[in-house]
Amino acid sequence: MRFDVCVIGGCGHVGLPLSIAFALRGKRVAVFDIDRDAASRVGRGEMPFIEQGGERDLRATLASGRLVIGSSPEVIAESDAVVLVVATPIDGHMSPSFTAIDDVLTSYRGQFRNGQLLILRSTLYPGTSARVSRWFAENSLTIDVAVCPERVSQGYALAEIFSLPQIISAFSATGLKRARDLFSVLTEDLVEMEPVEAELTKLMTNAWRYIKFAVANQYYMIATEMGADFDAIYHGITHNYPRASDMPGPGFAAGPCLFKDTMQLAAFSKNQFWLGHSAMLVNEGLPQHVVSALRKSSGDLAGKTVGILGMAFKAEVDDARDSLSYKLKSLLELETSALLCSDPYVRQAGLVSAEELIDRSDIILIGTPHKLYKHLDFGGKLVIDVWNLLGKGTKL
Repeated sequence: MRFDVCVIGGCGHVGLPLSIAFALRGKRVAVFDIDRDAASRVGRGEMPFIEQGGERDLRATLASGRLVIGSSPEVIAESDAVVLVVATPIDGHMSPSFTAIDDVLTSYRGQFRNGQLLILRSTLYPGTSARVSRWFAENSLTIDVAVCPERVSQGYALAEIFSLPQIISAFSATGLKRARDLFSVLTEDLVEMEPVEAELTKLMTNAWRYIKFAVANQYYMIATEMGADFDAIYHGITHNYPRASDMPGPGFAAGPCLFKDTMQLAAFSKNQFWLGHSAMLVNEGLPQHVVSALRKSSGDLAGKTVGILGMAFKAEVDDARDSLSYKLKSLLELETSALLCSDPYVRQAGLVSAEELIDRSDIILIGTPHKLYKHLDFGGKLVIDVWNLLGKGTKL
């Protein structure tokens, strides 16, 4: 085989850091992605998104020849192991959709070869890997199917790939050994389990984080309804008190994973995952709570200009997918005479600079706690800071 690994979907937030990591550890890696614009950028040594240390390591692995950007799906056939970075998203009915994975398998049926190892890396609805394994058998292909879910924080993937344990699972002893041999170049800390257990581990991990955020956000809503500063309460709960040390602060819990994975787990549990559904109602309801509180404290918002600082789904990234800043934007558009949005990382038409937003706005809401906002001069204007980024409390 020409390559040790081919990563399908290798120019995205999950696939590219993994590709670079394998190449850094000496593997011959082919990246294949149907997003040709992203592939072109990666081939020039440009990261298509923010990743700490990413561009440096990308250029080093390209220069070494260990990382190759494939121009055609033939690189799949030329690889010993194939990593598939395609998830099972939820559809409009909050049910899992298998269309994306089915399309990839069908489209590249002619590129898969007997004896290959296929690694499913993205979040999967439980049972998806078994479905994929059956598909290969039904198509007369002898391929070891493994489930090795990613567990990294966006923007810090390269560091965490090497520092966090890697979960590995497969449908055969041979497949598990091959997955072990491959991922052991990244870390010696491997957690072995059955495929369905690996699928559930990823979903439950993200649902747990989502639920913890919901607890903090529910507490925040209760406190601010009473006119209390939740930051003072949070300090009282967590200060030198180890049993509450893992409690997060409030904020807009969003992004392409936490909500989706919680709803996948809810669908898998026949919609009896009450904690997950409650977390969704709390987290998705926070923007409405903020707008309602703002209306109560500031009166009629008609005739006022409101600005939202930060449109990315979390701090220091350029990814705005499923960001609750956009729900906040939609709610405010119904009530204000003018609405301005800004983000130093998100590239989107219509965004203004932070300075212009502050100058023109009567009221400012911090949608994303980017660090640089700490140093802005707000000129004494009303700032709604759910995150307490500015250290002045979270009272509404």
